[in-house]
Amino acid sequence: MIIRIVRMHFTEAGVNEFLEIFNQNKEAIRAMEGCSHLELLKDLNDPNTYTTLSYWDHPSSLEKYRKSELFGSVWGRVKTLFSERSQAFSLEKFISV
Repeated sequence: MIIRIVRMHFTEAGVNEFLEIFNQNKEAIRAMEGCSHLELLKDLNDPNTYTTLSYWDHPSSLEKYRKSELFGSVWGRVKTLFSERSQAFSLEKFISV
């Protein structure tokens, strides 16, 4: 399983538009082959910072999503709302207790 974390910093004016975009597309993203989980987290100390957390069955599933038309249209709109560059990480479970 691949865990994908994307931390995004938005302009104050861009937050509401981002939330609309996320809500309009979250079900389609969750329905992508290989996606088993998607959630949106809000930073405790910065109301303009959000993080997506998604689980993918295999690295190829994540890569297929990243090359999809859905990703292109969503990311193309979202990245125009950033106040600074986003940070993305792909992780795998290593030790689970």
